[in-house]
Amino acid sequence: MAAAAIETRGLTRNFGGVPALRGVDFTLAPGEAVALFGPNGAGKSTLLRLCATLLRPSSGSVKIFGADGGSGNPQVRRRTGFLSHQSFLYPDLTPMENLSFYARMFGVADPPHRVHDVIEQVGLVGWANRPVRTLSRGLEQRCALARALLHEPDLLLLDEPFTGLDVNASAILRAVLDTAHRRGAALVMTTHDVAQGLASCRRAVILARGKLVWDGAVASEARDEFERRLLAVMQQPPRAAA
Repeated sequence: MAAAAIETRGLTRNFGGVPALRGVDFTLAPGEAVALFGPNGAGKSTLLRLCATLLRPSSGSVKIFGADGGSGNPQVRRRTGFLSHQSFLYPDLTPMENLSFYARMFGVADPPHRVHDVIEQVGLVGWANRPVRTLSRGLEQRCALARALLHEPDLLLLDEPFTGLDVNASAILRAVLDTAHRRGAALVMTTHDVAQGLASCRRAVILARGKLVWDGAVASEARDEFERRLLAVMQQPPRAAA
């Protein structure tokens, strides 16, 4: 039996004594797509960063394809593509130069061909040779997405991927995610846009105050209950610092 793409057990993470995640149990099957919802400060970005091995748990465990995700295992990182609020791009380099660098870092076969393909895939051909610092927020987001897709990861972790994208760029992103999902990649995507999230994912998870409060398929019969639960969570007052 194949190992889960993500498996967390009792996962907690504290920042200066303040809990961001509190005992999260979550499993993602290979090839599965999940939309992660919740208010600001719910722990969504922290969960993704833990799964991307950029943070260590305060307690509990996170496994990525059966390997310990808390150790910064390079084999785990080679199977993971992470898109966050930080682009991880070098602003004075062009998209072509940035992606060529990351292609070498990830040991991508035939880097020039793969870089060309992914630039075309995200609609950056006309801007491939301009410094990243001269690009709009939306174009920089496309380049960051290309970086996350470059090595064809088995797991995509996307933190608010539609932020800063216009209608055309959003359509490109949906097509890119659909292609990756059909290839067999697992996906976790945080978003505040219910329609966008559920258009790409059949399963939804709600985090509130560091705890998982909903996890299930959002079929037509469950959609109303899901939306009621999400609305109730979004209307809660922010939690006080511990």
